[in-house]
Amino acid sequence: MSHLFEPLTIGQLALSNRIVIAPMCQYSAQAGSATDWHMIHLGHLALSGAGLLIIEATAVSPEGRITPADLGLYSDENEAALARVMGAVRAYSPIPLAIQLAHAGRKASSRAPWEGGAQIPAGSPGGWRTVAPSPLPHGQDEEPPLALDRAGLDKVRDDFAAAATRAARLGFDAIELHAAHGYLLHQFLSPIANHRTDEYGGSLENRMRFPLEVFDAVRAAFPADKPVWARISATDWVPDGWDIEGTVTLSKALKARGCAAIHVTTGGVSPQQAIKLGPGYQVPYAQRVKAEVGLPTLAVGLITEAEQAEAIVADGEADAVSLARAMLYDPRWPWHAAATLGAQVHAPKQYWRSQPHEFKHLFIEASFGQR
Repeated sequence: MSHLFEPLTIGQLALSNRIVIAPMCQYSAQAGSATDWHMIHLGHLALSGAGLLIIEATAVSPEGRITPADLGLYSDENEAALARVMGAVRAYSPIPLAIQLAHAGRKASSRAPWEGGAQIPAGSPGGWRTVAPSPLPHGQDEEPPLALDRAGLDKVRDDFAAAATRAARLGFDAIELHAAHGYLLHQFLSPIANHRTDEYGGSLENRMRFPLEVFDAVRAAFPADKPVWARISATDWVPDGWDIEGTVTLSKALKARGCAAIHVTTGGVSPQQAIKLGPGYQVPYAQRVKAEVGLPTLAVGLITEAEQAEAIVADGEADAVSLARAMLYDPRWPWHAAATLGAQVHAPKQYWRSQPHEFKHLFIEASFGQR
């Protein structure tokens, strides 16, 4: 019996297996609104047999977008466009859907990766002035952001809550709060980006304060029977930056506030990061959070092989594995993993003819009652 294909419950949300499709930015929205690209992209991922699909980082305000082409959930137009995509996915797949709510902070107003990813200066076409905990630019040659004052902090918090309300109306099964990869909430956590001297800077308790306030606002705005969790960078990979000890402390504070899981990643807050890449290089951080916090933990980072994913779950290093680029490269990764591990996977009947002869009993019908 494959451990990877055992059910998992996060809060009250039941997953048919422990394969999670990580949120992956597509830089293909128009004024924050989902397009036909999202229909195609999310539609085929929804047929993958994974246990959960997390929609890409979705900005809670126009200035919170990483690029001008980022997905958003801050207007009626955004909500209607995403409703169209979700309606198509729901019609043909029972996969649970979560959305990652985000604010890019000082890493906003940037070009798409295939355009180089550089900052777009304020006043240039497509650019705007960014905001952050402190007026410290992400890159040496970038414009410094505006430091958020009290009114700015309140607006960001309220924008997250408003987006959570829209996510509830859209029928999302869960929300992931993005506090990783050097974006705004991570910027508050890291002493590299946060040089404030008020109650939101300095000590660990103070640097955690605003991300926890945002979590509370999102949790209050989303149905109580649906889970909210956080994605956290467990280390900055920079000396004297955010670290695993802070991650464990933050995770315990989130747990006390009703957080349902922790999605563990690393890095993103500084160009000086020195990441030690290798297969499953971030899994030990997930393992420590799982052991010390006691919440369901999602591991990510160069998890590419079925046997590797199986071992992570079987050995108790994490409760689920989260795949991003591996899933883009092979959108049927869960099918192939099930075949390798001797398990079964949900698949639409229209595709059952594709089963190789030696895997005749690989597919089971996707049940729309599982969500």
